[in-house]
Amino acid sequence: MDLQLKNKLALVTGSTAGIGFAIAKQLAAEGARVVVNGRTNQRVNAAVEKIIAETGNSEVTGVVADFAVPQQIAALIAQIPEVDILINNVAIFEPKAFAAITDEDWLKFYEINVLSGIRLSRAYFDQMLKKNWGRIIFISSESAIQIPEEMIHYGMTKTAQIAIARGLAELTKGTNVTVNSVLPGPTLSEGVGSFIEGLAKGQQKTTEQVEEDFFKTMRPTSIIQRFLSTDEVANMVVYLSSPLASATNGAAIRAEGGLLKSAV
Repeated sequence: MDLQLKNKLALVTGSTAGIGFAIAKQLAAEGARVVVNGRTNQRVNAAVEKIIAETGNSEVTGVVADFAVPQQIAALIAQIPEVDILINNVAIFEPKAFAAITDEDWLKFYEINVLSGIRLSRAYFDQMLKKNWGRIIFISSESAIQIPEEMIHYGMTKTAQIAIARGLAELTKGTNVTVNSVLPGPTLSEGVGSFIEGLAKGQQKTTEQVEEDFFKTMRPTSIIQRFLSTDEVANMVVYLSSPLASATNGAAIRAEGGLLKSAV
């Protein structure tokens, strides 16, 4: 299927690994011009080279920006003043007991996970409306709806992303601009993989046993009873980025393995 993304310019934040990298790679495979983002030149350059090598698309570039630093976000926008597709993927997570989450933690999570997408959307949204085409996608999480007791601060930011995406979508009425959020379930990204390996080592179990235990005890409502692959999430995101998804706007799309039991 041709997703009609050739020559569209896409910025994917937090895309040197994990879900972001999978999205950037799939967009490049569809012929889009892709901007990869990370916090260091080394990580960004490595991701760009890998995507070019694996897709054959030479229209892949990189930009370094730490989304905890507003000045670096402003520099990114100055370097890339206009995009067709904005994927707000960058995020941090950390299991932490509620009583141990400090004010600084709350503010840091909100700054990176929420304000990053707000700042970029504010920079590119009006341009998309003027061109009468654009895509903004927030990579939220099933944790936005089923708040994890071990990461309440993370879940809060993911709920906020859904609200922002819906509000922005209301401002696109009568245009060919869409704003949506995607809710992945637990995904075997680089960070999660390291977390699972650490648990396995500490519990003297295999990673497969830790994964099975995790879904039995922590996410028992999952239908697929396994971690999603990053490509499975990227499949949904890249489709929503395309002109073919023109009828989907203001939606919170699930890609969470059936974990959420509510009908809406």
